[in-house]
Amino acid sequence: MNYLIDNFGEIAGFTRTHLGLALAPLLIGLLIAIPLGALVHRVPWLRRVTVTAAGIAYTIPSLALFVIIPPLVGISTIDPLNVVIALTIYSVALLVVAVPAALDSVPATVLDAADAIGYTRLRRTLTVDFPLALPVFLANLRVVAVTNISMVTVGALIGVGGLGKLFTQGYQRDYPDEIVAGIIVVLALALVIDRALFLIGRWATPWVRTTKKRGGMQLLRTAVDPSMDPGKGAGA
Repeated sequence: MNYLIDNFGEIAGFTRTHLGLALAPLLIGLLIAIPLGALVHRVPWLRRVTVTAAGIAYTIPSLALFVIIPPLVGISTIDPLNVVIALTIYSVALLVVAVPAALDSVPATVLDAADAIGYTRLRRTLTVDFPLALPVFLANLRVVAVTNISMVTVGALIGVGGLGKLFTQGYQRDYPDEIVAGIIVVLALALVIDRALFLIGRWATPWVRTTKKRGGMQLLRTAVDPSMDPGKGAGA
């Protein structure tokens, strides 16, 4: 803890760099995965191919990507863009599977109702499908965000800045306090981002809170008066 206090300025700089390297791939991944996931959701065979390809992409070791990417795109191995591209690949691999899964959670009766009142496919997707799929999608997004924050630390092995430097420097100096400080800050950063996405999800899906509240009130009423259970008939 003393190391954190004594080196607060340096660690704050590492944290800013780390956050940028983690969130940039997440945002790029969203821009790619959302339309792609919506497209493959409607084509079963294409969805199967996408899931397989995403699984293969996610199993590639990050260090291998850090070596392969630079000669392919013409950048230096220690360029931060190297880490951004690698994590974008992982983010897309996870999110392109999460989008169709989230869309599957939308009740078919709601989709039929939207079609019945004349919604076009695009209008239904934007105003019905995606809003109702948000709770499931945001749960997956939180996992991807936390995963990115963890994986950025690997970039320190190729000389890219971030909180991973606390691990490499601590190991080279045989200074455990620096390594422990790195673990604490990475965990704290992951918790803050996860909580922020959770709060954004609550703000973006107010109907979920309303539904849960009504469900809780109904359970309370049923506990007080079993005759108010909606699952029982009038003569129960």
